[in-house]
Amino acid sequence: MGKSVAVLAVHGMGSQGAKRPAYTSIPTFSKDLKRLVTAEINRTKKSRFQNNVAWREVFWADILQDRQNNYFNRINSRTRGIRLRRFLVKNISDAAAYRQDHNANTYQKIHQRIDEALKDFDNDKEVDKEGRLIILAHSLGGHIMSNYLYDLQKTGSTRLGTFYSTKTTMAFVTFGCNIPLFTFAYNPADVMPIRRPGTTLKDTKYYLTNWWQNFYDKDDVLGYPLGEISPGYEALKNKGELSDKSINAGGFLTSWNLLSHNAYWKDADFYRPVARLIDKAIDPA
Repeated sequence: MGKSVAVLAVHGMGSQGAKRPAYTSIPTFSKDLKRLVTAEINRTKKSRFQNNVAWREVFWADILQDRQNNYFNRINSRTRGIRLRRFLVKNISDAAAYRQDHNANTYQKIHQRIDEALKDFDNDKEVDKEGRLIILAHSLGGHIMSNYLYDLQKTGSTRLGTFYSTKTTMAFVTFGCNIPLFTFAYNPADVMPIRRPGTTLKDTKYYLTNWWQNFYDKDDVLGYPLGEISPGYEALKNKGELSDKSINAGGFLTSWNLLSHNAYWKDADFYRPVARLIDKAIDPA
């Protein structure tokens, strides 16, 4: 019998290392989160995580990173405010570059990385064909995954594969999410959230009411609650399908400032609820 839970981790804006890993199964940016979640789940039973969970990453930073580095190197000696400029060039420009544009294919390239990771789950013989999918998306990654699922639902795609079709999605977890920043060009009445992607879990013990769980830190200026975006999001929240959870991410030096944005990955206020969710996906009994 194969593993019953597939976890897909998606990073947000910023540098994620020198280069893309050779395989989606090699943890990089989510390594600490995976380690902490593993330890938390294994407290109930030895090797419970390893025996039941497959973990993969969507690594997309390299699509833009070389261009950002090359530009920064060219202007570095001619500008001041180096540290702030580095932050802006390597972080904010990710959000600016990710858009649907006929002349730029960054949007499509990033979505192709998601395709690859989901197909890897389907091709992995260690994962059950009907295994539950949990998506963990940080920062801009939440906006990216929301768009990805929205596009999939809009086209009514009949994709083959349990995970490539996202039909067994049990939960969508966003943290440090900045979806609201991409909505102000539209009338709020026209801003609609995605529908529940897990279509085959209804009437099973794995069906969650709050399938979209959003975590944010009040001091994280790049992380926001989502229920107030529009009437559509508010309705989703009122039905209990979307939950906004305020946590205090980071330690003494990071929890009260912008650095809290990258602190979720190792913070107990985040990894413990994630561990409980994955444990429930293994067996809610």
